[in-house]
Amino acid sequence: MDLIIVESPTKARTLTKFLGGKYTVEATFGHIRDLPKAELGVDLENNFTPRYVIPRDKAKRVGELKDLAKKAGRVILATDPDREGEAIAWHVAHILATSGKRQATSKKKNQKDSGMLPVADSVSSFKRIVFHEITEEAIKEALANPREIDVKLVDAQQARRVLDRLVGYKLSPLLWKKLSKRWLSAGRVQSVAVRLIVEREREIRKFTKQEYWTIEGTFASPNAHGTGDSKPPQIIIAQLVSKDAVKYEETLVFDLFDGKYTTTKTSIGNEAAAGAIITDLHAPFTVSAVDKKEIRRFPGPPYTTSTLQQDAGRKLYYSAKKTMQLAQKLYEEGYITYHRTDSVNLSEKFLGEARTYIEKTFGKEYLPSASKHFQTKSKVAQEAHEAIRPTDVALTSDQLDGSGEINRDHHRLYEIIWKRAMASQAREAVFDSTTVDIASGNGYVFEAQGSVIKFDGFLRIMGRDTDEVVIPNVAVGDNLTSESTIPTQHFTNPPPRYTEASLVKTLEEKDIGRPSTYAPIISTIQERQYVIREEKKMVPTELGESVTDFLVQYFPEIMDLPFTAHLEADLDAIANGDKAWQPVIADFYTPFAKDLSTTYDTAEKVKVAVEELGEPCPTCGHPLVIRVGRYGKFVACSTFPACKYTRPFAEKIDVKCPRCGGDIIIKKSRKGKTFYGCSNYPKCNFAAWKKEDIK
Repeated sequence: MDLIIVESPTKARTLTKFLGGKYTVEATFGHIRDLPKAELGVDLENNFTPRYVIPRDKAKRVGELKDLAKKAGRVILATDPDREGEAIAWHVAHILATSGKRQATSKKKNQKDSGMLPVADSVSSFKRIVFHEITEEAIKEALANPREIDVKLVDAQQARRVLDRLVGYKLSPLLWKKLSKRWLSAGRVQSVAVRLIVEREREIRKFTKQEYWTIEGTFASPNAHGTGDSKPPQIIIAQLVSKDAVKYEETLVFDLFDGKYTTTKTSIGNEAAAGAIITDLHAPFTVSAVDKKEIRRFPGPPYTTSTLQQDAGRKLYYSAKKTMQLAQKLYEEGYITYHRTDSVNLSEKFLGEARTYIEKTFGKEYLPSASKHFQTKSKVAQEAHEAIRPTDVALTSDQLDGSGEINRDHHRLYEIIWKRAMASQAREAVFDSTTVDIASGNGYVFEAQGSVIKFDGFLRIMGRDTDEVVIPNVAVGDNLTSESTIPTQHFTNPPPRYTEASLVKTLEEKDIGRPSTYAPIISTIQERQYVIREEKKMVPTELGESVTDFLVQYFPEIMDLPFTAHLEADLDAIANGDKAWQPVIADFYTPFAKDLSTTYDTAEKVKVAVEELGEPCPTCGHPLVIRVGRYGKFVACSTFPACKYTRPFAEKIDVKCPRCGGDIIIKKSRKGKTFYGCSNYPKCNFAAWKKEDIK
């Protein structure tokens, strides 16, 4: 019987369900070979050759796979369809090829095992299959069209692994020495991510808010106050936009949703200026312009890894890590296509099924004349997979398996995947948009904008995300009555702190890392206490700022965003077969090693800023300070190590417990999630996930 090897037991179980007793399907339980943990594992004198080892906790599983392989007719490698999956397949093939009847004939008896056997000699006897959805049809098609391991993809993964190992294992000890904390780490991408968060925080600190005012006018058409059988009141609410054809000066305002600066057309700086304008206004108020046009809004493409993480963060409040865990389960259960993808392509089979479903469920008017195709941004042809989509268009979220392994969170994530993929193939929504200008008798102009959905199109599937604003039917020259004029005070907003979703968006826009790496990066920078989450926002710690400043000063190239993006492009070129991986590593490592040596010799130790608690040490009387350790903040004596007094840090917020009046402090659950609890616990067990829930 042939042996099929995959990574996870869930995936193995799903494949077994489709293949019956024709194949034995076994899982590796993740990577079964990697660089050693306790040493660099890269031969710097021998062209950066990696030395791979089998982790101790995987030795038993490797032995079991070897025994199964010896008894099998063929060994078929069915790991995930990306660089990481290709590398796992290559490692499995290497291990099995150098044992038992699959011993590689080209390997010399005394050859040192570098893990770099020629692929053609050591693993060509193994068949590699790939599929982007775990369905019976996809699996059988893959089995009918096996191929060899793609060494270009293996090399690209190998290059990334070696690059990250060189940075991590060379920079981390330097940080231990210069910042006196032996648990710190640096990473080629993670350090750049922290830099983005630090720089945003500093923008916020230096931001000076500016006051500005807007004026809103309420106007009524002549029949608004009629009685009896007269028409309903025709009310228009409009914003003041100009005076004597000169628009008010524009004030920059940071839009919290889009993450971009927008403008408000006003130069009304204070209440007095607003009051002067209102006093100056006088009739008649006349409709000076009416602009009506039809606007078409088209659906977005189906999800990629990055856009799924962003939407799951914004709509469902899932972390990037949780999103990927849920998507992994949905993929392995056969509900969605592979969830690590940069592609927005959709298979012709899915397009046909989606069109049939839309026509049958919503009506022919919701079906465009032809299937919609979207442009993929992926630079790597070998990885131009499908977008993330459901494997069965008829399977809605409420029809998913109700077993304990598929919970409400899986349902919610599947629902947005299903809606996004299906909506991408529906017709555009059509709006009637109207803009009305209302001029005063002395040159002031108010503007009202509104839109009405004429045809909901893809919004029938996605749901409407905007409220309709209906503008009454008026014509140029109509006289209106001013009902009220209301001034409103505003202040410009600073740039918002990053959320996980907005950080993912920025990393993708700047080509920093790859979508499949975002979740572990965001988890790592929080685990290292470089960043903490407050109200779902990412805030750098003093430690994160100190590490960032140190790295920017001594390793400006590594911390440079364009340089990091260029390295990602090099990895893509390796995957495409356009570059060899060792020269890419050499080009990076030569200047890096020089900077490393210089910094060891010249850089002074960094003293991480601490915050005084405002209390004396109970042991020696010196001030207590708040420090950041491996597991978070704690209180310590400022004279450490002379005085070793410490205690846990309880961070208070400016809210009292609604039950007992005690202080509300920030706590963390066993899974690391922040919540708010009473400081008098266990006498008082009040707790809440959000500040606004404390009532």
